[in-house]
Amino acid sequence: MTKRMLIMIGAVIVLIAALAGGKYLQIKKLIASIPKPQPQTVSTIEVQAQPWQSQLKSVGTLSPVRGADLASEVAGLVRSVHFKSGQDVSAGALLVQLSADSDAAQLQALQAAADQAETALKRDQAQLAVRAVSQAQVDADTNNLKAARAQVAQQAANVAKKAIRAPFAGRLGITALQPGQYVNAGATLVTLQTLDPIHVDFSLPQQQLAGLAVGQAVTLAVDAFAGQRFAGTINAINPKVDPATRNVQVQATVANPRRELLPGMFADVRVNLGGEQPQLTLPQTALTYNPYGSTVFVVEKASAVQARAAASAASGASGAAAAAAPASAASAADGEQLLAQQVFVETGPTRGDQVAITKGLTAGQQVVTSGQIKLKNGTPVVVDNRVQPANNPSPTPQEK
Repeated sequence: MTKRMLIMIGAVIVLIAALAGGKYLQIKKLIASIPKPQPQTVSTIEVQAQPWQSQLKSVGTLSPVRGADLASEVAGLVRSVHFKSGQDVSAGALLVQLSADSDAAQLQALQAAADQAETALKRDQAQLAVRAVSQAQVDADTNNLKAARAQVAQQAANVAKKAIRAPFAGRLGITALQPGQYVNAGATLVTLQTLDPIHVDFSLPQQQLAGLAVGQAVTLAVDAFAGQRFAGTINAINPKVDPATRNVQVQATVANPRRELLPGMFADVRVNLGGEQPQLTLPQTALTYNPYGSTVFVVEKASAVQARAAASAASGASGAAAAAAPASAASAADGEQLLAQQVFVETGPTRGDQVAITKGLTAGQQVVTSGQIKLKNGTPVVVDNRVQPANNPSPTPQEK
């Protein structure tokens, strides 16, 4: 009985071994039949250092250096209007004359009273010399003259208020004011704005306060003049940070000799920080942004990748560090296979279609600019640079 059981067990073992061997051969054949991954076509660009002007960006609003809505201090009837809408005027120019006939007549009456008081004072002073009047009379005459002259000055000021003049040079706005119209005290007659120079007011986060200084150069652009930038300088920095937004308000003065910029316009403001510095740049399409960092794919020769991996293994370095190590520029001129290697990078500011690379790459490396979605670490690639993504530091809208 024991011998028969041993024979049966042996038969089962042989059967299991035969089945396992057959399955192994089947899997091996299946693996062998799987097609090898084909090289993926990508476009690349050589990492290069380019001059880069570091800038702070903000949005601002244009405001006049001087601007006011002109109004009359007193009510009255408009006798004459001495300007046209949109006219440039100089400081002190007469703009509107209100009817002042009664005020002028009152001024003449007060001036006559002042003249009479002056005559009385001179006569009493002469009589005081011969002791015909007392000193008290002369003192009273002097006070009467001062009071009369004060009334004259007050009435002259009232007459002057009927003439509305430009307090400063600038450009007048549009008005519907007409002769014969009655205006109330404080009613706006016309707006007056100084256009050259002009201010731009904008805000920046408090973290950037250390890079700001009075006299610093700024440039701005407005939608009305696409492709044109206007230069100016910072003239004031608010000494208080807004506690609600943690932003600091900044004001710059911009030359506006052609009066193209107008108060109230929206402006794209950029503040230059120091001089130009070289920066490694890439098109923004070359980067893949992930929660754990930004990456690019570097194209390298297969021999360079293998040599670096062997050196890394010998030194005990991690595979990730080996993948991130700089390599020489890839070239398929010698027919050698090219591989895509994923590299973590640190990015800096952007301008147009470009982004600055502050860490992770060296000048001369070949970086994939399109086709990354089908790549992974070690994927063989074929470079086709007949079509390249946009890489303009100052792109402009194109009419279709």
